Amino acid sequence: MPLVVADFMADPIARKNVRIANPLGLHIRPAYSIAQVAGRFESEIEIVKDGQSVNGKSVLEILMLAATQGTLLTVVARGRDARQAVEALAPVIELETPAERPLPPVAEAEDAATFCGDGI
Repeated sequence: MPLVVADFMADPIARKNVRIANPLGLHIRPAYSIAQVAGRFESEIEIVKDGQSVNGKSVLEILMLAATQGTLLTVVARGRDARQAVEALAPVIELETPAERPLPPVAEAEDAATFCGDGI
């Protein structure tokens, strides 16, 4: 969907539909990135999924959407910089990041005991 901007004598409104490309969906890292980018703008920013609207500047609210790969979201911004906000947020949501790196193997029990101390 193309970027839509409306100005009805109030704050301009911009909206765009975006699809989550990340194979892991909207987990903490992309949610943090979205909120961080949204926080740079004066506009009020909402992320909408299936009629549920959350504050695009809140990591916890974004996580509440429980959005998986392929989910269609609508980014809505209201304010003087609404267009710029939506244009900046769309690629962040559509970014397909590589799968998370696996954790390193757990150290052998005696190595862990040495590292942590005997009382643990």
